[in-house]
Amino acid sequence: MSRAVDLSHESWPYPPVRVGLVGAGPWARAMHARVLAAGPETNLTAVWARRPEAAAEIAHDQGSLAAGSFEELLDCCEAVAFAVPPAVQAGLAIRAAARGRALLLEKPLGADLSAARAVADAVAEHDVVSQLVLTKRYHPVTRAFLAEAATREVTGARSCYLHGAFLGGEFATSWRLEHGALLDLGPHLLDLLDSAVAPIVSVRGTGDPRRWIELTCEHENGAVSQASLSGSVGLPRARTRVELFGPGPELVYDTADIDHEECWPVLRREFATAVRTGTGTGIDAARGLRLQELLDQI
Repeated sequence: MSRAVDLSHESWPYPPVRVGLVGAGPWARAMHARVLAAGPETNLTAVWARRPEAAAEIAHDQGSLAAGSFEELLDCCEAVAFAVPPAVQAGLAIRAAARGRALLLEKPLGADLSAARAVADAVAEHDVVSQLVLTKRYHPVTRAFLAEAATREVTGARSCYLHGAFLGGEFATSWRLEHGALLDLGPHLLDLLDSAVAPIVSVRGTGDPRRWIELTCEHENGAVSQASLSGSVGLPRARTRVELFGPGPELVYDTADIDHEECWPVLRREFATAVRTGTGTGIDAARGLRLQELLDQI
């Protein structure tokens, strides 16, 4: 197991970014709240959720304010992190962008393509920083894989993202059970294939997103890739794997032995740097819209 990245020795030259958190569910507790409160790049100033008691619990644990309304949250922060279902995120993100707040967005951007386009349009119209929580993209192993893939000629690829979280437990939330693996896991795998192989020009799917769905992608360079997605299989831990094939040796990306804790300090620092400098990473609302356009084809 790789060790978590420690950025504490690296000086942070700016004031911490004051971030408000929207949402108080399991993902907000497990990731957003603790990561944003850890600093030094960010300061979790307020938490707001439709369940005030849940927001108050997280706020108490992290030493921040439980906002009484979304507008109060916006008054307390300069950036907003979202940990809510996509149908809720889209409308609130547009309001936050109109107030000039930077956005840390979950995938997918919205419940459908029109909602995602509205978010991306609001980000562009109000010229605010946005960043997408495509967690794997912030891991050093992922970045090394994508850098190596850029040097390869790829003619075909196989991939999967599988876990059993939909079978029960706190992450078997209503929107995940309704929409299944396509909206929840699909953005991650489509992003990796689109980046590692070549831009995807068409994608089609077969199966049931609530059980198992297979995607076939055709890429700009003529390559074809396959993607298997399921959140309803009995595995001891989540499995993400991408295999690239071509004239040269096979290139494999596998998350089995990586520590996902390495993602969070990188994500936090890059978001805060983007807010303070006005320069994003490219993993932003426009990227989220691109992925939602691919999902819409399916």
